[in-house]
Amino acid sequence: MPERVVREVAFEHPDSVLLRSAQRAEIAERYGRWDSEPGVAPTAADITVFVVAYDDGVPVACGGIRRLDETHGEIKRMFVTPAARGTGASVAVLSALEDWAREQGWDRLVLETGTAQPDAVRFYEREGYSRVPNFGSYAGHAESLCFGKALGG
Repeated sequence: MPERVVREVAFEHPDSVLLRSAQRAEIAERYGRWDSEPGVAPTAADITVFVVAYDDGVPVACGGIRRLDETHGEIKRMFVTPAARGTGASVAVLSALEDWAREQGWDRLVLETGTAQPDAVRFYEREGYSRVPNFGSYAGHAESLCFGKALGG
């Protein structure tokens, strides 16, 4: 079993860039186009926190949060490398993000995924996220599926 460490890193850290690039390539393949994101793409300027999970020092998963207001944020760029899927890396990243949000006093996280990502839908539902009406720039997009979770203390 590899040693797993989840670290907060800069959005533009090389490991973050590597994982986010792989995530975007996979999404483009699933949707058949590079411009499938209906919302505003995250940037270093608007991602409040970003984490990378490492197995024996190798970056295997990532995720971040964009602050939406004083009490909640949006999960962005969750991704696990194919080789690390099924190992708990996604749970480790999501747990780190939820813990971070709780430490800020936030009470809710939301996210958007899509109809071509049934694995993501199953993951978020398993982790306690429920469907919510499409919000913000996702409203009116048939391929968007939005989820939310109240964060208990």
